[in-house]
Amino acid sequence: MSTSELIVSSAVALVARLRAGEITPHDCLDALERRIGEIDKSVNALPILCFDRARAHADALMKRPAAERGLLAGLPVPIKDLSWVAGVRSTSGSPIFKDFVPDASDIVVDRIEAEGGVVYAKSNTPEFGAGANTFNPVFGATFNPWNTGRTSAGSSGGAAAALASGQAWLAHGSDMGGSLRNPASFCGVVGMRPTPGRVASNNRAIIDQTLGVQGPMARTVEDLALFFDAMAGEDRRDLLSKPRPATSFLAESRSGWLPRRVAYSPDLGVTPVDPEIADITRRAAHRLAEAGVIVEEVSPDLSGVHDCFRVLRARNFVTSLGPLVAQHRDKVKADIIWNVEEGAGLTADDIARAERHRAQLAMRMDAFLRDYDLLLCPATIVAAFPVEQRYLTRCAGHEFSNYFEWLAIAYGPTLCGAPALSLPCGFTHENLPIGLQIVGPTNADACVIAGARALEQILALDTVRPIDPRPGR
Repeated sequence: MSTSELIVSSAVALVARLRAGEITPHDCLDALERRIGEIDKSVNALPILCFDRARAHADALMKRPAAERGLLAGLPVPIKDLSWVAGVRSTSGSPIFKDFVPDASDIVVDRIEAEGGVVYAKSNTPEFGAGANTFNPVFGATFNPWNTGRTSAGSSGGAAAALASGQAWLAHGSDMGGSLRNPASFCGVVGMRPTPGRVASNNRAIIDQTLGVQGPMARTVEDLALFFDAMAGEDRRDLLSKPRPATSFLAESRSGWLPRRVAYSPDLGVTPVDPEIADITRRAAHRLAEAGVIVEEVSPDLSGVHDCFRVLRARNFVTSLGPLVAQHRDKVKADIIWNVEEGAGLTADDIARAERHRAQLAMRMDAFLRDYDLLLCPATIVAAFPVEQRYLTRCAGHEFSNYFEWLAIAYGPTLCGAPALSLPCGFTHENLPIGLQIVGPTNADACVIAGARALEQILALDTVRPIDPRPGR
């Protein structure tokens, strides 16, 4: 296959060819290296490359029988630059770690490589993953391939931009306040926040982490399901990790399952939304009626979500980054310092109230989803904004109070422990992609994937084919 044929192929198709011996991992790596050399200067999605390591890994993989090369069979994969890859720079977007090279990989990387994933790059991220615009003092900003004057969102912005511009077929990311879903929405790809525990994590500072999770990104739902299968599973190092389900997520994506009844909400009752985004996502959601699905406009009760998330996020920041801020304050951005200091000022009563409220939110969401199989809403409340703007400050006349409040439509499902996926669902008048968020009950990841695949087929947006970066403002 030519480079262009490889680049526009789906991950599922390439894995089938790898298993059949029609192509090799080296063919894929060569195609990626050429593609990155041609276009990443316009996007800055993959600032750390490790092709020598990748080719050595591919050589070792090829010595195994085809049936023993894992679910990915040698397909190359980039890792978000918050996770460690043995022998590869892992900066977290921070000057503190700009030259750090770990000796061991994180659990999720071990899992991906055990399933035949070949790591060839690290994708760009905001400093310590803080913020939904991907820029940092080590590598600079990542630009949106649909308009290089716009942001790719974050914090998995490099991953999403690499997928959209044909520099990856699958991409690893992580998500607390929408960090897999926001970039997917802005870049026109698929990103999923799984139920906590589906993908095992190191959780170096917080052993029972449920706000932040690892997850998959891809250009299509089937490709995402394939990668989710490779990432998922139990690990003794993560006390919350879950065994793999009996039926693969790829099989679930092909099951033909349809929800009987879904809810659509333009705002989850907690946030302003750009009217154009509400219109695009509403029309996409109602397309499910073509398959006989009942679509009703109604919202769950997520009142109090802002204060709850702000407190628990601050607690996480002071726990994980407090010592670094104390030691390297001059090398940490102001938003992180603010989060850490707010966390340090929390009382036990503050945290207890937030935890109780989170439990109430999860129970309310569970009760709501007993009447509806899935909840649909915008994945982001706007399309991609100018890349030089640190964060969204206003929407529909509302002024946001901090750098993450505009993400409430994503962090609402986060607090409820609900799996949530961003599916490309249309374009704005500026030809910028928009994502529809599909939320399911806790542990119903398979239903989210199957429902997303059903709607993807109805919408028929042809997201497999990547784009060349498009300059603009």
